[in-house]
Amino acid sequence: MKSIEVLQKYIINSSNKIKINSKEVKENDIFLALKGSKYHGNKYINNALKAGAKYCITDKDFKSLKSSKKILLVKNIQNFLIDLSEKKRSSYNGQVIGITGSAGKTSLKEYLKFFLRKKFKVSASIKSYNNKLGVLISILNMDLKSDYAIFEIGTNKFHEIRELTKLVKPNQIFITNILSTHLENFKNRRNIAIEKSDIFRKKYNPLAEILYFQNQSKEENLIYKIAQKQKLKKLIKIGNKEDGCCIKKIKKLESKYYITLNILNKNYKIILTEFEEKPILNLIFVLAFFILNKINTNIIINNIYKMPKVEGRGSIHNILLNNFKIRLIDQSYNANPETMSESIKNFSNIHNNQRDKFLILGNMNELGLKSHDFHIKVIKEIEKYQFDQVILSGDFFKKALSIFSKLKNNYVYKNSSQNIMSYLKKKLQKNAIIMTKCSNKTEVNKFVKLIKLKKEG
Repeated sequence: MKSIEVLQKYIINSSNKIKINSKEVKENDIFLALKGSKYHGNKYINNALKAGAKYCITDKDFKSLKSSKKILLVKNIQNFLIDLSEKKRSSYNGQVIGITGSAGKTSLKEYLKFFLRKKFKVSASIKSYNNKLGVLISILNMDLKSDYAIFEIGTNKFHEIRELTKLVKPNQIFITNILSTHLENFKNRRNIAIEKSDIFRKKYNPLAEILYFQNQSKEENLIYKIAQKQKLKKLIKIGNKEDGCCIKKIKKLESKYYITLNILNKNYKIILTEFEEKPILNLIFVLAFFILNKINTNIIINNIYKMPKVEGRGSIHNILLNNFKIRLIDQSYNANPETMSESIKNFSNIHNNQRDKFLILGNMNELGLKSHDFHIKVIKEIEKYQFDQVILSGDFFKKALSIFSKLKNNYVYKNSSQNIMSYLKKKLQKNAIIMTKCSNKTEVNKFVKLIKLKKEG
């Protein structure tokens, strides 16, 4: 059997072997030497082999190619991955779950994975692997023996969802929400809804059966109208009381929230120490999934206090800075106008317990022509509440801040992660609680990476 055929068989019958970072390679892994923005992956092949890689795949000639049976040359590495992922997907007989939406994809994936693994074998995409390369790697890393396979499917341009859907072919589909993201390309939320709906259209995904989706806006209701024409087996609407999957009642006693959820005509009572709508909606999604798949919902109720906080999406970190204890609420992975406003409101509701409250916000990117207006609205949202200090960063916030002559909160603008850190060190007078929110790869995002180096312990 040829080396390439041996490699293909190994990938199909193995799981979690594909790596694109040579530093993450372990014994018997497969390293993909991809073309990067600065270097080609061939630069790291020797590192991968030293780490124990079973094979390295490249589409660019390599000086050790002829002398090593572990280095395999293919004509086009992406086409190779597509062909192989189609073979592996057709070999999988479990339930395939596809998650898309403007925000919350990774959090919902982690919730589903966490609760399903209490009883089942589950494969799931890692981190936020939801673009074409990420989806291909996730399929090839799937365990064919798993009961459920969960994939994130993302987009920032037209027709991307249909391309990824043809690869994943999910049976059960979640659309978390339709929000103001990637407006630079999509222009409006209606276009986003139409793009997201490709995940369940039969011409792209003949295996689609069940759709779970949030139904709290006209754009999300458009999803419902499109789905009705596709004649799926089940349509589960989340969010409104008339739809039967919603938050029914919230009662606060002392430091706890007593919440009643109504899911498919049955009430579920949970107790939480904090209330945020987004995690609760994710919980409703998961409960609805368990009910429809006839899985014991006690698995969720009994483990609700152990729900994972996803890195950069509400994860909490204890930091020691200048001998002061800081509680960092990290929302620095991504941001759009709706989630920014929600995070500000949630942060205002947190009791500070004699700590100073610092709100640190960075640019929301890819919002197109309305970027300036959206950042102005965020400052107006901040002004509804009271914080000890508001630190803004990024050109959009700098321009937005300049139009206000009088503000009740104390604002300061800082143009870099280092300047934010220096300012924070000077301003700390006692223990503090900090919330950061921004788009990825902004200065606030970099600041969060800096301050996490100061973690306690």
